[in-house]
Amino acid sequence: MSGTKIAIIEDDGVIRQMYRMKFEGEGFEVEVAENGKDGVALVQHMKPDIILLDMHMPEMDGVTALTKIRAEKWGKDIPVIVLTNLGEEESPKNLRALGIDGYIVKADFTPRQVVARVKDALSE
Repeated sequence: MSGTKIAIIEDDGVIRQMYRMKFEGEGFEVEVAENGKDGVALVQHMKPDIILLDMHMPEMDGVTALTKIRAEKWGKDIPVIVLTNLGEEESPKNLRALGIDGYIVKADFTPRQVVARVKDALSE
């Protein structure tokens, strides 16, 4: 996936860095943001090929960030995979309407599995 750009929007610094290292090791160009507000600005500037987005973050939650991204012409078609600790039944009901491409519960997936899901989403 050399040259593929991924934006990781995650407030937990350890998780953010773990995924940064894993994706960089797989040849992705990685940029990170620690909250939804910075994430929206990052995505607008970066125009990534895919976004990993946490739901519970300071300053702006994931649903609000995704709503803002989807409202812009540049953000309508970027694949987004939600990366969260909430089970799907606990997640906001409007996520699917916002056009997510996957839903990953962090505790249930290894970083290797997350990379595989991202590669699958990019190949669809």
